[in-house]
Amino acid sequence: MGFLLKTLMIHVCLLTGVLCVHQISWLPCQWTDEHVFLKAGLVETELIHRMAVLQFGQKGDPPLNPKAVTFLLTGSKVDLRRYLDVEDSDELECALRRFSTEGLAVRWPVHGTQGYNYWFSCTIKHIKGFFSITSFLRQPTDQSPPGQQDYHSWPTIAETDVVTTTVAMVMKTKTPLVKTTLGSKKKLHCQFGLDHKGANFTVEWHWQHRGEKNKLFSHSSRSGLTEGTGVVLKTLAGGDASYTLHYTKMRSEGTFICSLSVNPLFASLDINLLIEEAPRVSLNVAPSLPLVEGAEQKIVCQAESYYPLDVEIVWHKEDPVVSGQRVGAPLPEVLPNILLSSHKHNLDGTYSVSAFFYLKALQKDSGRRFTCSVSHQSIRVPIKKSFILNVQDPSNWKLYLAVITLVVILCVFVPCLRK
Repeated sequence: MGFLLKTLMIHVCLLTGVLCVHQISWLPCQWTDEHVFLKAGLVETELIHRMAVLQFGQKGDPPLNPKAVTFLLTGSKVDLRRYLDVEDSDELECALRRFSTEGLAVRWPVHGTQGYNYWFSCTIKHIKGFFSITSFLRQPTDQSPPGQQDYHSWPTIAETDVVTTTVAMVMKTKTPLVKTTLGSKKKLHCQFGLDHKGANFTVEWHWQHRGEKNKLFSHSSRSGLTEGTGVVLKTLAGGDASYTLHYTKMRSEGTFICSLSVNPLFASLDINLLIEEAPRVSLNVAPSLPLVEGAEQKIVCQAESYYPLDVEIVWHKEDPVVSGQRVGAPLPEVLPNILLSSHKHNLDGTYSVSAFFYLKALQKDSGRRFTCSVSHQSIRVPIKKSFILNVQDPSNWKLYLAVITLVVILCVFVPCLRK
């Protein structure tokens, strides 16, 4: 019945041309409250974890779950549901916490707002990492004196209370994790929304990795001052603060941080960029390897120019008669005593390594397929390179060499005799 209702709603939106908000009416959330107190002259914080409900509706709506804390999101110019991109709340993880302005009392510039506010941060993530959202919920109040809206004066929220709020600010990224190759162009998504126009905001991008942190871009709407590149200024007015990385290098790997500051609020989103280069795999022998029985050949499987470091190379052999069978075929025999070279660190930051063994040609192995299988996190299935061993009888080789020798002698000396 639920599926039919969703399908009907989608058709209604398409036929009427109405922009439909995703039909999520509530979300289960992890609510982390804070109890701040003095102990031996020091400020101590006790974290209290409870389940809560993030409910979308109008002021005065009854709670959907009367036994849980309800954060009621009433209407504002920022509708959080438009950022969710899903129709099933089971795909989301939600967390709520208090947010302290550190005693700074700043009137939020919304028409009709009261002088003071209590703030809450709300983080929503897709369970498969498709997007991440950070928002701020505003609870208007006229009870706190100036300069006291901080953790020292937070009102108690009981287990069944309804906290009526509006969404004041939201940030979202559709690229919380980016995997890319060297030399590619990538757009790191970051968008934001505010519940009022003409807001004085500052957008910044930073990059950090292994203790190093650099500023890539900053723009202040108040002063108009811009530093750095990578963000299109014309798109900032519409809430698009995406950063374009034009050419990825090994140094590009790390965490890119998109931050938004609107006094007294500050939020940031982390975008982790990983470099992945698939290995190039090759053998030092041809697909068909003829060897005289008893002869020994060094067989090398080379994996080149891969990143990151971890790679797995496995050698195995199998009978070609059964290798094409999908059902009932015996598992290939894994070759023991495979030797690995030391890793080579290439100039571009990638790695190379080889796995080799010494093959002694035995008649029982003639016709068998030897396969090198290379696994790496950059590829879904292993890369395989194979050759088939063809063991020759030594007596045949002696006859073959004798014939070749005779042909050479005839080609060299017979013309001389004719002269």
